[in-house]
Amino acid sequence: MARYQIILAYDGTGFLGSQRQASSRTAQSELEKALRKLGWQGQTVYLAGRTDTGTHASGQVAAFDLEWMHDLQKLQDALNAHLPRDMAVREVKVAADNFHPRFDASSRCYRYRLFCASIRDPLRERYAWRVWPAVNDLAELADIWPGRHDFAAFGSPPRSGGSTFRTVMTAGWQNHADEWIFEIRADAFLYRMVRRLVYAQVAVGQARLSAETLLQALDDRSELGQVARSQIPASLAPASGLTLVEVRYDNLV
Repeated sequence: MARYQIILAYDGTGFLGSQRQASSRTAQSELEKALRKLGWQGQTVYLAGRTDTGTHASGQVAAFDLEWMHDLQKLQDALNAHLPRDMAVREVKVAADNFHPRFDASSRCYRYRLFCASIRDPLRERYAWRVWPAVNDLAELADIWPGRHDFAAFGSPPRSGGSTFRTVMTAGWQNHADEWIFEIRADAFLYRMVRRLVYAQVAVGQARLSAETLLQALDDRSELGQVARSQIPASLAPASGLTLVEVRYDNLV
């Protein structure tokens, strides 16, 4: 018996999120279904992070214990043979017996794609948010997020009463023609935090909100901060534009 660590990619369009749910199609349930065809008798597969309904992944990390008498390539091939077409195992390796993809992670990186167009584009909108009116330059807004801040205005903790402080290592916007790509890496994320960050920045780019309000909303002490947090839109950017692209384990030897 060994513990295996895999990198999993999936198109989230047809999933009710990543985490197993009764009578619903999820990334976890499909992976567990494929593993059972290989003789897996475990109770649960461990995932690095929860993704929302409709959110994609190119770098989700999963771990499971399995009796496997063949090499890693054959395990990857066998899993991919039993997984549906909207999922794939990109990498397989043997992990430490106590490895946990969620609790051992040092950071996670998400990418959000949007494009500006007045007419809907069904093919692009499967993996991006169509925004109109067009946004002004978003690049400078990314400088607001790095550091340790209270992100209570932009999400909720996984557990009731949990901390809303998170440390963002890097954040940035890139522009290609009519498309904008936002990438952010943090030690952890609040529930729906990235989608709310993106929506708020688009509101600034459309002159519906000020950049100063975003900055003040991270201040958990001042009266200005309290006012700013009340002005942050509760709306979310669509899940279709969001992808979990990488999970790092820098603290593991």
